[in-house]
Amino acid sequence: MRSEKISSKELFNAIDQIYQEKGITKEYLIDALKTALKAAYKRDFENTHNNNENGDPENHINVIVPEDVDVDITETSIKVYAVKEVCEEVAPEEVGIKITLEDAKKISKKAKIGDSIKVEVTPKNFGRIAASTGKNILVQKIIEAEKNLVYTQYADKVGQIIVGTVQKTEKFGVIVDLGRVEALIPNNEQIKTEKLQPHQKIKALVLSVVNETGSSQPKITLSRKSPNFVKKLFENEVPEIMDGIVEIKDIAREAGSRTKISVWSHDENVDPVGSLVGKKGMRIQPIIDELNGEKIDVIPYSEDIPSYIINAISPAPILAIDINDEEKIATVVVPDDALVFAIGAGGQNVRLAAILTGWKIDIKTETQIKETVVE
Repeated sequence: MRSEKISSKELFNAIDQIYQEKGITKEYLIDALKTALKAAYKRDFENTHNNNENGDPENHINVIVPEDVDVDITETSIKVYAVKEVCEEVAPEEVGIKITLEDAKKISKKAKIGDSIKVEVTPKNFGRIAASTGKNILVQKIIEAEKNLVYTQYADKVGQIIVGTVQKTEKFGVIVDLGRVEALIPNNEQIKTEKLQPHQKIKALVLSVVNETGSSQPKITLSRKSPNFVKKLFENEVPEIMDGIVEIKDIAREAGSRTKISVWSHDENVDPVGSLVGKKGMRIQPIIDELNGEKIDVIPYSEDIPSYIINAISPAPILAIDINDEEKIATVVVPDDALVFAIGAGGQNVRLAAILTGWKIDIKTETQIKETVVE
């Protein structure tokens, strides 16, 4: 087939522009373009050679489509090459995959039977095919590459806190603008007591980043309800946590209302509770403000279970505690006038203490214990 040079200057100019504006490598785009043009050539070859225009089945020959095709793209031309086997004779249906020795020697004088040789097979109309295919591929690869770049950027942030701007509220959640991409705080990951407003700057925990097929951007899910959101706020605020001196052991939260968090110090000279609270509350107050006034109880962790449970119930006064290790139940005795205080509004204090420690906690008054003994 006689070679026809096809100008690819516009394609190269487009690739250069994409590289400069989007940071997508030229090699990536050219490889994608080659792959698409190979497929386009094979389709064109099959349609051209295997279409019986006369409708005569006796004269119809199914020409074998070349399997090994290469596309060479330079700034001045696009050429298509098929790798063919050198044979003495070539049947009509084998012209796509074989070449006679006589024709092969016109390409390479060293050609011999059994060799594989690259034969230029650029169709005359391939300029139109290349232009159409090239445009579609570049657009597609820009979308894919940008999506992958965003995915890579945010996949590393799963479990971390991110700052965004509230865009709008939908029936399924709040849309947050992160700059290059949008994220979603689903209804079940919001703090029920807060109403996020458009243009409001907020912090949220990145729960997941998923590269969904058919979507132009990754699906990023955020949370302001997760207990880990509060944990990460403290980790970002307290240097002793970042340095590994103070450790957050457990956390229990009812978002928008109250959080209990237990801490431990690996240095006996460092007060873990004081580290989180800060002088005059300077460390904990910004976190409370971010959570719109949510109460936060910071308590010392203890490996001694009775001490840990007493700390978790605090600041309610405790008269006695009985531990059932087999059933993992703790019976806590408080003064009669401290029962409501120990249980908390709606049972919240004892409920969070139970979640924090992992123990079932049964609160009894001094009078209730005495009555049980009498009975």
